[in-house]
Amino acid sequence: MIYLNAFLFAGLVCLIGQIILDNTKFTAGHVTTLFVVVGAFLDTFSLYDKFVLWAGGGALVPITSFGHLLIHGALEKANEYGLIGLAMGMFDLTATGIISAIVISFFLSLIFNPKS
Repeated sequence: MIYLNAFLFAGLVCLIGQIILDNTKFTAGHVTTLFVVVGAFLDTFSLYDKFVLWAGGGALVPITSFGHLLIHGALEKANEYGLIGLAMGMFDLTATGIISAIVISFFLSLIFNPKS
């Protein structure tokens, strides 16, 4: 059942994104930013954790989970260290993904030439 839930959640996120792209003048960057903010907003009120329990990896793969992880880490460190913990914890849970993206982008930029 978890596979079906994961498929439904991730598919719904993709469907909403495609509807936004088709019916507005938003670019893919706008939609990505919107989904990160929505994920952060849902995690602020502890709603995204319920989606993760219900859909498993289907809720952790879409870009909405990036916002969820940013806020989740920030709130966790804020409970431990106070206000300064917000800045400390924001990139705790996402550091691996961010560093991987930077390193992979660097090596790909050495291999490929940009179009002029």
